[in-house]
Amino acid sequence: MTPKKRTKDDDGDRLAEYRGRRDAGRTPEPVPEARAAPRGDDDTFVVQEHHATSLHWDLRLERDGVLVSWAVPKGLPWSPDTNHLAVRTEDHPLEYATFEGEIPRGEYGAGTMTIWDAGTYETEKWSEREVKIVIRGARVSGRYVLFRTRGKNWMIHRMDPPADPDAEPLPESVRPMRPVERARLPRDRDAWAFEFAWGGRRLAAYVEGGRTRFTDDRGRPVDGPGGLGSRLGAALGSRPALLDGELAVLEGRETYLIVDLLHLDGHPLLDVPYRERRERLDGLELSGPRWQTAPWYPGDGDAVRDAAAAQGLPGVVAKRLDSPYEPGEESDAWRFVPAEPQ
Repeated sequence: MTPKKRTKDDDGDRLAEYRGRRDAGRTPEPVPEARAAPRGDDDTFVVQEHHATSLHWDLRLERDGVLVSWAVPKGLPWSPDTNHLAVRTEDHPLEYATFEGEIPRGEYGAGTMTIWDAGTYETEKWSEREVKIVIRGARVSGRYVLFRTRGKNWMIHRMDPPADPDAEPLPESVRPMRPVERARLPRDRDAWAFEFAWGGRRLAAYVEGGRTRFTDDRGRPVDGPGGLGSRLGAALGSRPALLDGELAVLEGRETYLIVDLLHLDGHPLLDVPYRERRERLDGLELSGPRWQTAPWYPGDGDAVRDAAAAQGLPGVVAKRLDSPYEPGEESDAWRFVPAEPQ
């Protein structure tokens, strides 16, 4: 949609740019006809998760009858160690603080908008170049400062200690754990779970702020398949995670099959038993056009091996339910067993 040209009548109307970018007959967004009038207590904030052309989060602060807005590509920082880019956008109407919905294709900001967090805030300083606030929300709270760098580009910095003092950043690189090869399935089947061996390329996926980077089976940075990184990142939203998987051909389409979860929400899971890691992975419900959470079958090795043989797969991987993840190690706690010949 082409923005409408501003006119002299727009002078002093803080929502003129907002209205000029939107067709009230096409978008479900609130498009008030009247100019913004100061009302409220200047203490409402909302963070909206915006699945547009690229995933980002919109921070909006009530000020003089409008929501002053910034687009934050990586979301609000959880630690003072990292500043995030915040791009100043047009002021929004106060009614936008409760908006959730699908902005139609062809409209400005097309995509899905949901409320990620909302609450109140206090102003410590507000100028043209610096905004200091104290946020009180359900998912994020603390002192933040936004400071202008150039043009519409600002940075947002957390002034308080980390929101989660025990949180750790994603590692730069993790080499995958590898199975040993055995001719037979384990005898004590109840102590094991069984997965298909897909015969693909091993890739670890590091997902943070809606973006994804990949490393190979030697821990080296590699490019992911086209379009997979941003779409997988969007599926996880604001949750940082480290995934282990295989890039394989599934039903004629290259698919990233996720088999393990090594880090989630700032906490490493390497020492967590395999069963719990898989249950947490299943809970993320990661399923899309180019990625799937691979199935696992506790105690059902013979059926999995027969199914692998029938599908022409290399075999199965048996994994002890109580096994930790041993980066870079070939461990007897994981066993590759070739499929039976048909």
